[in-house]
Amino acid sequence: MKTIDRIQTGVRLEKRVLKVSKALADLLDMSLGDLIEGILLHAFEGKAPFSPETLERIAQLKDVYGLDLSAQDAHRLIDSEGAGHER
Repeated sequence: MKTIDRIQTGVRLEKRVLKVSKALADLLDMSLGDLIEGILLHAFEGKAPFSPETLERIAQLKDVYGLDLSAQDAHRLIDSEGAGHER
């Protein structure tokens, strides 16, 4: 085990991405922060963060929450008028 320092941060995410992520974290019995941290650490090393079984569950969750975005959409997203600016 490594000792680390965590900081609280605020990030804006597309609402369906957040819903699927929260549901996945719950399914995996971990916090949303731990899930995001794990995904990023895997990505930083060019490794896939999920097993084929977990990817199947993610597909189911995407279906449930109507998430139709893909990695190809990542740099082409535009906020709807006034969206995401609530504080």
